[in-house]
Amino acid sequence: MTYLSRIRINPLRQQSRELLSNPQTMHSHVCAAIPATPDTERLLWRLDTDNPHRPHLIALTRSKPDWTHLVEAAGWPAADDGGHYDIADYTPLLAQLAIGREFTFRLTANPVQNMPRPPRNGDTASAEDPKTRQRRSSVRTGHRTYAHQLNWLLKRTAGYGFQIPDARTDPGLPIHPLDESTPAPDVRIIHRDRVSFNKKRRQVVLHVATFQGRLQVTDTDLLARALLNGVGPAKAYGCGLLTLAPSRRPNG
Repeated sequence: MTYLSRIRINPLRQQSRELLSNPQTMHSHVCAAIPATPDTERLLWRLDTDNPHRPHLIALTRSKPDWTHLVEAAGWPAADDGGHYDIADYTPLLAQLAIGREFTFRLTANPVQNMPRPPRNGDTASAEDPKTRQRRSSVRTGHRTYAHQLNWLLKRTAGYGFQIPDARTDPGLPIHPLDESTPAPDVRIIHRDRVSFNKKRRQVVLHVATFQGRLQVTDTDLLARALLNGVGPAKAYGCGLLTLAPSRRPNG
């Protein structure tokens, strides 16, 4: 079974500010919510900060989580209205997937590319495994511009079982960011950020982007796999969770 959780975070609390700014710390709190160890199941999570005064943690877990510790540390434990967190069975949403059906979606991702690693003095050709040699000869770098981050997603949608339809917009709105001959897709980046934190005495830097738009299902198996396993790298640090909601407009 799989569960989707939504937890209210209180940004005024000291521990909350650490969780909101350090993905590694937030990841440890997400792991603490499930009875299984992190190595036995895939954990996906995302911070939604549309309202900076009421941010939410969205998490997808295979085991049913208990968020009591997070509410006590960074939530609103004294709130009169309750509703500190919501947990929903994910199965009904997966059952709605059908080829041609449209959904609105949100995704926070870490768009990256592999670049050739500059040669170092003394480097020579090696007889090692070609795949190992290729990994050592390239370095992963994050896309930093709006256009390249958006194009990163558009180039990968087929592999995740969906396509992004053309936007239902007025002619005056922007066209495709990298190809002026094609219409604008119905997706935009609503938030971009550079996130840095220390891990084992080294600095980790992520360039993240939150995408929001409309998608159409092209392969139910691939899309279900993307929903359950995530999209792109840096999944432990709040990237990769793709969430869907029924489209408010009819297809076509």
